[in-house]
Amino acid sequence: MSEPVLARRRFLAAATGLTAALALAACGSGATGTGGNASAPATGMAWTFTDDRGRKIDRPKAPARIVAQVGSAAALWDFGVRPVAVFGPHRLKDGAKDPQAGNVDIAKVEGLGNVWDEFNVEKYISLQPDLLVSNMYVKDTLWYVPEKSKAAIEQVAPTAGVMLPGRSATEVIGRYEELAKSLGAGMQGVPEARARFEAATKELARFKDLKILMMSGGADQMWVVNPPQYPDIVHLTRNGLDVVKPAKVDEGGFFQTLSWENADTYDADVILYDTRTQSLRPEDMMKKPTFAKLPAVKAGQLYPWRAEVPFSYQGYAAFLEELVANLGKASKLP
Repeated sequence: MSEPVLARRRFLAAATGLTAALALAACGSGATGTGGNASAPATGMAWTFTDDRGRKIDRPKAPARIVAQVGSAAALWDFGVRPVAVFGPHRLKDGAKDPQAGNVDIAKVEGLGNVWDEFNVEKYISLQPDLLVSNMYVKDTLWYVPEKSKAAIEQVAPTAGVMLPGRSATEVIGRYEELAKSLGAGMQGVPEARARFEAATKELARFKDLKILMMSGGADQMWVVNPPQYPDIVHLTRNGLDVVKPAKVDEGGFFQTLSWENADTYDADVILYDTRTQSLRPEDMMKKPTFAKLPAVKAGQLYPWRAEVPFSYQGYAAFLEELVANLGKASKLP
């Protein structure tokens, strides 16, 4: 949690000089390079897309060589778009694929950076991309695009941002579907996944009587998430779940920070814990006495929260089906 916390509050400012590299890329802009989106339209028709910054992108034809932040790449992949490169957490320390990458085949895409503030601009230029796509947690700020390299990156190719906070998962998925269709994606498997997503969504109302706390754990503190800021939680609350809303949120509005001694601030029948790599595992959180004594924990009603599931029908169908199965085992506590 600490990395996203810092990222959402402050972005590093610096400048990099890449004029020569940019000029070289411009000279070779006609080359095809490697990879690409096989689903891109072959008609050569003009392409237009307005992103969530209000920026209208006009190109003579649909972009074929897409570079995307890993969350965006995972969403687009499920709609049939195949990025040539990704940036952001896509590979774990042991070399395995990070869950945030979803169904992306990381062996078939270039990696431009795996951690915060890491983006190989020279390699990005060499790929001769047509479009960069990223989520946004803060208006006008592309997630995992370093501020120090932003100007150079935006000279290479247009960028498109998809806003997350304040929206439901359905709305965000819809934006990625719109973008993918405009890029000529084939949409294979999408109707079936949409049906699963809708069926699992309908099941959520069965659990309206359960009070649910969604949180993430760190070494010295825990964070209670603020539902309106997370598209997945907005989707859950709009469809019947009763999720704790913290009384006082931190700067930025994403969560309330509590010491582990105050883990019992909010009553809950069920606790959903953040499964991302930077969050404590349940066995480590159980070593915190106050947390271990919580009624939901003692009752075994501690279940995973897939906090960065891809914004696609495939991603959300799996997330919701797992959640429904877990909530089906829970009961209202005294």
